[in-house]
Amino acid sequence: MKRRFKRAGKFFVYIVECNDGTYYTGYTASLANRIKEHNNSKRGAKYTRDRGPVRLVWSKEYRYFKKAFLEEKRIKALTKKQKEKLVNGES
Repeated sequence: MKRRFKRAGKFFVYIVECNDGTYYTGYTASLANRIKEHNNSKRGAKYTRDRGPVRLVWSKEYRYFKKAFLEEKRIKALTKKQKEKLVNGES
C-alpha cells in the first residue's frame, strides 16, 4: 500500500543555529524529532552534520504543508542579517 503524503495537520518551519554561528532553515511535521536528528544521526541535513550541535532559535507552526514549504523557501532566501532580525523578533 502506497503511503499518502500528509498535507494538513501540524508543520513547523524552524531555524537552528549551528556551532559555527551559521543558520540552517527547514520544515518538519515533528520539530523535536527533527532537532534530535540534526544533532544525533545521519538523518540530519547534510549542512548540519559537521556543524553540530545545533540549537533551535526560531520556529513557527503552520496548519498546511504548502504554507510551511513556501515560508521555508522565503526564509532561506534571506540574508544572515535578516534572519538574525527574525530570530530576535525584529521583523
